[in-house]
Amino acid sequence: MSGIKLLVGLGNPGDKYEATRHNAGFWFIDAVAAQTNSKLALDAKFFGIVGKLNQEVWLLKPTTFMNASGKAVAALANYYKISPAEILVIHDELDLPAGTAKLKFGGGHGGHNGLKDVHAALGTADYWRLRLGIDHPGDKNEGINYVLKAPLKQEKDALEDSIHAASGVVSLLLEGEFESAMQKLHTK
Repeated sequence: MSGIKLLVGLGNPGDKYEATRHNAGFWFIDAVAAQTNSKLALDAKFFGIVGKLNQEVWLLKPTTFMNASGKAVAALANYYKISPAEILVIHDELDLPAGTAKLKFGGGHGGHNGLKDVHAALGTADYWRLRLGIDHPGDKNEGINYVLKAPLKQEKDALEDSIHAASGVVSLLLEGEFESAMQKLHTK
């Protein structure tokens, strides 16, 4: 099985959103870029901030806003002939506690607008996801307000811990060792 060739962190561009829970995917890409000394730069043709992890693996932070993330994912994936099964989309997850990171392949979008748009742009749900738990506000009507606010210090610390743990399995994902990556990440 082929490994991951494109890591996409979902979030919203701009200072206004930088510290919000919805930008957990961006935080992950920034962490991986920092750990690997990968340079990220704006690339208009891919509608995002792009970098190379190595010769064949790309990092992407779409600058299209969350609800149009698929445009950037499809642009880069189509250009470099990366199949959906070689894509890892990293996103915030209301249904997981802060500090939890879970890998999964395929499935629904769970109401996440970024995933909805990626599904539509790729024409499939068959890609990898790294779900970074941000907790749930308790009231489903509060979801939008909740994700667009900064996490409390304790939540942010837990989220940073999960990002650190998840970045530790990236090398396994690049090698196509998905079972090993899940076992390592999901077993604490």
